[in-house]
Amino acid sequence: MTRRAAVVVGRAVAAAALVLALAACGEGFGGGPVPQQTGPATLQVLISSSGAAETRAVTDAAQRYAAASGDTVTVIPAQDIEQQLGQALAGSAPPDVFYVDAARFADYASVGALEPYAQGLPAAGDFYPALREAFTYDGRFYCAPKDFATLALQVNEQLWARAGLGAADVPRDWAGLREVAARIRDAGIVPLVLDSTFDRIGAFMLQAGGWPVSADGKSATADSPQNLQALEYVQGLLRDGLARYPQQVDTGWAGEAFGRGMTAMTIEGNWIRGALAADYPAIGYTVHELPAGPAGPGTLSFTTCWGVSARSRFKEQAVRFVQAMTTADAQLAFARAYGVMPSIVSAREAYLREFPADAPFLAGADHARGPVNAPRMDRVISDFDSQLQRLAVADPAALLRRLQRNTTAALAR
Repeated sequence: MTRRAAVVVGRAVAAAALVLALAACGEGFGGGPVPQQTGPATLQVLISSSGAAETRAVTDAAQRYAAASGDTVTVIPAQDIEQQLGQALAGSAPPDVFYVDAARFADYASVGALEPYAQGLPAAGDFYPALREAFTYDGRFYCAPKDFATLALQVNEQLWARAGLGAADVPRDWAGLREVAARIRDAGIVPLVLDSTFDRIGAFMLQAGGWPVSADGKSATADSPQNLQALEYVQGLLRDGLARYPQQVDTGWAGEAFGRGMTAMTIEGNWIRGALAADYPAIGYTVHELPAGPAGPGTLSFTTCWGVSARSRFKEQAVRFVQAMTTADAQLAFARAYGVMPSIVSAREAYLREFPADAPFLAGADHARGPVNAPRMDRVISDFDSQLQRLAVADPAALLRRLQRNTTAALAR
């Protein structure tokens, strides 16, 4: 098993254990309502940091808030947030505020672990619609999106020119992507390297008008003509030498293949900017919105929210803390510190003035979709990822039938 596969399986098991542990407590929270304390609070904030820059930025922001509010705020960077949070929520002293990954949000919401505070925020309508949807369960907007990223198309300028392509050749749709990929292949260059996971290939499903679950997250829709069209399209790229997976070019992820000049194109999120600047600063590249599919443009968003524990003794103070962390000024400071995009529309123009190269990523917010928003889907998607690794030689219809069965079973529990 690869290290990446082990991480995916580990997270799936952790999420499942969380659901079971909380459910065993009588909706997770036996003992009735938690008495609320007024006045200055002692807040515990658990984060899954991307690195020292994020930890420092969140800690500094928390201390500024504490100085202004009179509360005491302790920021705790988790070593393994799924494990630590699961244990804390199943115990008697959960953190008051914590990061919640959109891919696992429904697991927490479905067992009552989260306080559904976000709909009552004065700025509730300022969050991008796709981000609100990512953190809505049973019609309730639970927690404020912290920030987000989207997928876009990166183009290596040198390899693009070597294939005889110019700015006008950047693909705008699936047909255009196949056409330029063929020209790049014929020039002896690997056209496209993309990850072999739903977190990348799912964008094609969205562009075809498909998705694994219905809009309300209640029923499986994996085995659809739209999803089949998407998988057959990607399969065609793989079979015709127009796309490859990272392991086929001996790299750990698509960004590495792109940074090393092994492919003319890749599909990654805006985190690639920092990765390339750190490891491959000499590479020249441009960023573009993903080519549109038969159903129009579509991209995937990746986000976390500021969860507030349903068992916190300081819910009111915790919500005020979240409000301070999600203002335009606070989110722009986080963007400068560790490269995230603000989750509120009102910060859009200010962000683009400072980071104009990220315009294609931010444009994707208008037609983005977050992870599958339903409980117990972590292991289902992990299994689908394992099947996608063999997409070039597999029967796409069989892959979708398996995904349909697994999704139906997960939603039925």
